[in-house]
Amino acid sequence: MKRNGSRSCVTRKTRFGSRERDWLKGDTQRGCVCLYGGTVDPQPPASGTQASSTPQTDLQLVLCSTSTTVEELCAQKKGHALYVQLHGDLVRRLDPSERPLQMVYDYLASMGYADPVRVQQEAANSDLSCLIRFYSERPVNADQQERTLLKGVFSVRKGKTQLHKWAERQVILCGTCLIVASVKDSLTGKMHILPLVGGKVEEVKRRQHCLMFSSAGSQAQTYFVNFDTLADYQRWHRQASKVVSQTVSLVDLSCYSLEAVPEYLFYSQDITHLNLRHNFMSLQGPGGLLNLPRFSQLKSLNLSHNRLGVFPECVCEILTLTELNLSCNSLHAIPLQIGNLQSLQTLSLDGNHLSSLPDEMGGLFQLNSLGLSFNSFSHVPAVLERLSVVDKLAMAGNRVESLDLCTLVRMSHLKNIDLRLNGLRWVKSENLEVVSQVTQLDLRDNCLESLDLGSVCNLETLHCQRNQLGTLTLSGFTLRMLHASSNRESNRASSSYRNLLEYLPDWVCDCRKIEMLDITRNLLSELPSRLLNSLSLRKLLTGYNRLQRVPELLDHVPLEALDLQHNMLAELPESLFLKALNLKYLNVSANALESIPPSSQSEESLSTLQELYLTENNLSENCGALLIGHQNLRILHIAYNQLLSFPASKLSKLELLEELNLSGNNLKTIPSTVSSCKRLHTLIAHSNHISVFPEILNLPEIKLVDLSCNELTEIQLPDSLPATLQELDLTGNSSLMLEHKTLNLFSHITTLKLDQKSTTTAGDSLSASTPWKHGYSEMSGQRNKLCVSVLAVDHFRDSVEACYGIFDGDRNEEVPRLLQCTMGDVLCEELQHSSVDSVYMCNTFLTSHRKLGMAGQKLGASGLLCYIHHETSDLGASFSLTVANVGTCQAVLCRNGQPVPLSKVYSLENCTEEMERVKVSKAIITEDNKVSGVTCCSRLLGCSYLSPWVLPKPWVHTEPLCSQDEFLILGNRALFERVSYQEAVCTVQAVRDPRAAAKKLCSLAQSYGCKDNIGAVVVSLHIGEDSCTCEPPVTTTEPRGPAPAPVPAPVIPGPSDPATNLSSSSGIVTEFSSETSASEIGSEAGSTASDEHPSSGTVTRPERRCSLHPATTLCGLFQQQPSSTTFSSNQSDNGLDSDDEAPLEGVISNGSKLEVEVDIHCCAFQLRSGPHESSKDLDFEKRGFDHPGGKMRRQNSVVVSATNGCLLAVCGREIADLKKSPSTSSLFGKKLSNGSVVAPEDSHNLIEVALEAPKKKSGYFTAPAQQDPEDQLIVPPSLEQEVREQLRGQSPLVSGPSAPTTPSSLKDPVWDHPHPPAFPSSLVPGPGPTPILQQEVYDTAL
Repeated sequence: MKRNGSRSCVTRKTRFGSRERDWLKGDTQRGCVCLYGGTVDPQPPASGTQASSTPQTDLQLVLCSTSTTVEELCAQKKGHALYVQLHGDLVRRLDPSERPLQMVYDYLASMGYADPVRVQQEAANSDLSCLIRFYSERPVNADQQERTLLKGVFSVRKGKTQLHKWAERQVILCGTCLIVASVKDSLTGKMHILPLVGGKVEEVKRRQHCLMFSSAGSQAQTYFVNFDTLADYQRWHRQASKVVSQTVSLVDLSCYSLEAVPEYLFYSQDITHLNLRHNFMSLQGPGGLLNLPRFSQLKSLNLSHNRLGVFPECVCEILTLTELNLSCNSLHAIPLQIGNLQSLQTLSLDGNHLSSLPDEMGGLFQLNSLGLSFNSFSHVPAVLERLSVVDKLAMAGNRVESLDLCTLVRMSHLKNIDLRLNGLRWVKSENLEVVSQVTQLDLRDNCLESLDLGSVCNLETLHCQRNQLGTLTLSGFTLRMLHASSNRESNRASSSYRNLLEYLPDWVCDCRKIEMLDITRNLLSELPSRLLNSLSLRKLLTGYNRLQRVPELLDHVPLEALDLQHNMLAELPESLFLKALNLKYLNVSANALESIPPSSQSEESLSTLQELYLTENNLSENCGALLIGHQNLRILHIAYNQLLSFPASKLSKLELLEELNLSGNNLKTIPSTVSSCKRLHTLIAHSNHISVFPEILNLPEIKLVDLSCNELTEIQLPDSLPATLQELDLTGNSSLMLEHKTLNLFSHITTLKLDQKSTTTAGDSLSASTPWKHGYSEMSGQRNKLCVSVLAVDHFRDSVEACYGIFDGDRNEEVPRLLQCTMGDVLCEELQHSSVDSVYMCNTFLTSHRKLGMAGQKLGASGLLCYIHHETSDLGASFSLTVANVGTCQAVLCRNGQPVPLSKVYSLENCTEEMERVKVSKAIITEDNKVSGVTCCSRLLGCSYLSPWVLPKPWVHTEPLCSQDEFLILGNRALFERVSYQEAVCTVQAVRDPRAAAKKLCSLAQSYGCKDNIGAVVVSLHIGEDSCTCEPPVTTTEPRGPAPAPVPAPVIPGPSDPATNLSSSSGIVTEFSSETSASEIGSEAGSTASDEHPSSGTVTRPERRCSLHPATTLCGLFQQQPSSTTFSSNQSDNGLDSDDEAPLEGVISNGSKLEVEVDIHCCAFQLRSGPHESSKDLDFEKRGFDHPGGKMRRQNSVVVSATNGCLLAVCGREIADLKKSPSTSSLFGKKLSNGSVVAPEDSHNLIEVALEAPKKKSGYFTAPAQQDPEDQLIVPPSLEQEVREQLRGQSPLVSGPSAPTTPSSLKDPVWDHPHPPAFPSSLVPGPGPTPILQQEVYDTAL
């Protein structure tokens, strides 16, 4: 459809027409630009069917090329200008010579797209508007307009008396003043200006919609304004109230996309502070920068992030300025006129390209703060010698490679020196002059190999982390804080970084004022006694060293925090708790302690200890008696020791205990006296032998209980659970049986993790085990929400492949959950377009970044994706592992017992080239090494507003797998910051179960001091030809069993194939005709809940194929369709049918009606083989597989499953897609509110409600392109006979109950598979009995 007569402007379509496709063919320099009208809201509509159904009539699709300029486009559509908006943020007017399509291409190339054809396709994608969007008019933002300028014609009366009459006047609220003017001559006529700062705005109750404005002071004036509507009244009242509440005359116009200030603003002559940060201010025009000297009282001016390019000399005419900020404006020089600003006290020039300063700046005698960080200085400017009031040298991120301390002697006024990130190699002093004025020195992230600061005699605080220091010389008499930990990598196979200090110099012990000492990750073997007995030291961090003993304390010391983890200590000094009475934090995890010192020598103790970490030692239950003296203890971690029990009488003494971790011991029970700990909110006791559920559900503040991997058999519950309980983990308790009443009580828990009771079926014995198995764990730490999500798919793309991922949102949970839901689908789609690992993995990350939509504009997440696949298309080929990651999530492969890192850490602290790239692009890196103070990562999914500093392009690496590969570990930053690669590998090797291993990794990280979210995935691997489990067909005799009651529903048979009815007691799918009603389905499925598995006679077991040599299968691919169904039960309200003696397994029902909303895009169901039914009961009317003309079509049918404890009806032709949903096959079990999920083999079937199902083809979610539902599998006549022979060669699948078998080659001495995983097979039509539908039940988790 043409628009406005332009041949290149068409209305937006859901897809390109033939005309658009023809335009794009053959030339990658051609493309299209979507132009939005000015009335469109700057932000895209929220995802959803309602939002997407509303047409946007003012959207134009303009065909152009990369050489088309803005001027040409404006001439074509008869417009005046074009505007661009990046990441939903500021809107900038484009220059006439700029080329919009080339801008899009450059933006995509900077993201990481390399293929020109793919760039062309992505540029035409409508979802790209969340990243870059063009407007034909400046978009109108009502909220922004309200805060900038309010204007209207209203009835006005001056004064409080009745002498003045009401009259129509032009009323303007701009800046800090109310302007009342004539309607006709609002700018040239007489004006009344009323300053509002410190004044009043009040409601006039005698008149409707009337406000009284009064100025401050003894000569206050008053105006009454009567508004026409309530909306106008509220808008003016809201804005005026903000102005009158200010204590200074401040106008904040930051982030408004302004090119000029409103002209009315110049009438506010009382303005003293003007903030114009993050705009596009121009010099010319009525409101341009050239007019800023009109503000006669202006003291503070912020013009940072305005793309100025040159220093605006007009600013030097505002002689009243005391504060000026010109950061991030690409300035290359400072004009000589800067010397005019004699009142200037603060000058910020960070983030520019300055390499020198004019001598005229030396005349700014009142200047006390000068920001020069992230410029291009190669030396300290000499003009600083004359700026005698400046006390801080802020020059981080420059190019100063050497520092002569003699220079600092001449600058006697400098007390604080910041030279971070300078590539500093030498700090030298040519003479023995003393530098007496410097008290704080920051030399982090440089290249120093030795540091001699002996001449800096009054140094109080020194930061020299992440250097390569071998020697450090200081004068320590005045030293208070020393941070000397560093990041010198010791070897490739370890994530531990350390300094090279083997002993502490004497000057450290001589420091009389030292309060904090950080010497972690060194090579220290002993601590000087004088250091520990210092009378000033309050915090001592000595972890990750080689300490074998700690000296005795000779006298009372003020020590408050002591970290001794990861050393070789066999004992602690007996006087530790007796002399260090102020000690509140003690961490001695990962040592060899067999006991702990007593808290006192008598029954009364003066201990103030609040946090005690004793994890990973050799402590026995005897240590419990020594803990009772620490009655102020709030956190106790004593995991992975040798406790057989915990003294009940001792535990009752710890009444203030809030967090208790007893995991990894040999406990058989937790004392009932735990109920005395009324403040306990966290109990973690996984990986023990506990058989009795502890009495903790009566505690008033309990929030988290983790009793996984134990031996629980039943749970005795009170009548009601505490409302505070948010998470309960009972997985890994194979003997635990939960009654229906118990499940109902658990229904309100936000995060409930339970095992799914597995029922052995014939399909299990027929399916081959996969050569991998996974387990994962997530812990929220001290935060209220879990911001880590895991993706785990053992059967990826219905093939011998796997996909695992972990996503860490740091402080947001939305982006990790979105990536968890969509990234597997995106990978599936990209694998159809390319087989090159670097291409499909990179495009997967970039596409997922785009699909985040508006959520990815301000929020982001680190991400790691692992894809296990065959090296070639040959299914008999060996396996390879392709890993891609952004951010700080990491993957480690254990090969021959040694860690092999597979990922790259994209953080500023760990990646030198990324740090340099970010510095060159002039990002501001704050003192905590974060880009713009937001994130420490240089590569993320999301956070697009930080582009080009933070990019979504991943690191991609492919590693061939071999039989020496034992397991794979995936973890987020919090895990590997505390647990080294080598320790992680040793930890997993010592644990038999992947889930228990993942649990232990997270528990160790917490005990080592981590307070953040922790996520770990452990994947056991059994790769190699020795894993082959192929078996020839054999004949077995099965015992007979009673036949079940027939299902009273028409069943569809296949041609010459008897059918099968599958029991729903184990989640087995039962197939009915589509005419069966939902209520009938619910009733009949419930009636078969307790059926026995029948079999009779002698049956032939078909040839068994392993996952390395799978049989050829045929399967269809169908379009995914959303489905929402409501099922009701008129028999009972407790999940029982009228004929049932026991409830359906896993069903939770809180009423007579179960409502389930399902979005198939986020659900995965697979078919599991079940027991063979009698031919009478399985008489199919029509099977749904036709072969006329060599075609095979599957007719519509209804599949009913007891998945999630409810009856879910799904259209039969959607089953293929439900089986293939890759990313969502990991979203099984009960969905956590924080985005985490429960594994299918580890969870009960629970009812889920899809509250966050994607409903839109753009924005957050876009389902991958799928084949049309009507597509048919067509076999050419020439190949028909060959296909029939291949199908005839396949052995018929006959079901029958048999004991599960585990191939001997898969019985690894380290890794145990208590539940042999089932490998899904596909339907293979052929002669003989009908193939069994094989299913792996996944819960809907949305």
